[in-house]
Amino acid sequence: MLPFFYMKMNVVFFTGAGISAESGIKTFRDHDGLWEGQDLMEVAHIDAWNRPTEQLKQRQLILEFYNQRRRQLKEVQANKAHLLIADFEKRFPNTHIITQNVDDLHERAGSKNIIHLHGELLKAESEKDKKLVVPWTEDLNLGDLAEDGHQLRPHIVWFGEHLPQYEIAAKVIREADAIISIGTSGVVEPAASLFFEKNNQIKMIVNPVIDQHLKKNALTYYLFEEQASTGVEKAIKQLENLDIS
Repeated sequence: MLPFFYMKMNVVFFTGAGISAESGIKTFRDHDGLWEGQDLMEVAHIDAWNRPTEQLKQRQLILEFYNQRRRQLKEVQANKAHLLIADFEKRFPNTHIITQNVDDLHERAGSKNIIHLHGELLKAESEKDKKLVVPWTEDLNLGDLAEDGHQLRPHIVWFGEHLPQYEIAAKVIREADAIISIGTSGVVEPAASLFFEKNNQIKMIVNPVIDQHLKKNALTYYLFEEQASTGVEKAIKQLENLDIS
């Protein structure tokens, strides 16, 4: 049986595209700045949504792009890594998941304490009032209106918009005893700064390719250079075997 300290320990799992990639969800950004052939600045930037020229055509393109993502989400399942994190949360209630992903795979796995930094694919919001958010599981089209009468848009934080959950996530990390980063490069800002929000805590990184500047801290970080499904299991075992009494 683990020491009582572990039951009170605050742990944060900080997840990125890599954890969902094993479920079949394509990563958000490839090296060439395209996502399945689409220029991200055309489908994931607030300026593209608000562009005055050919606005209807542009908005149809954006809405259809996310409709495709939503349809794809229905075809995939939470994987071993999601399930391991959910099981950990059941055993250690002071656990939070901060995810950069917009899918609901953490929820489907059974996790409860989840902060979505970049929004949620299965929700929509008023283009004029971001507080007007509704569940949305089907296609979103022009003419679908929020209760304030304005067009609904994907509940996604686009490039050019601030992260509304950033300060909440930063507070959770500052209160954590351990942070486990999974499936994220750890170098894309502003989310990457969250990993370094607090220094005096256990830090673990699970990713098939770990950035060189992070490897320089290998003596202070626990590095698992592998896929999420195997790396998460090893990281949790490592955490439970640490002598932190």
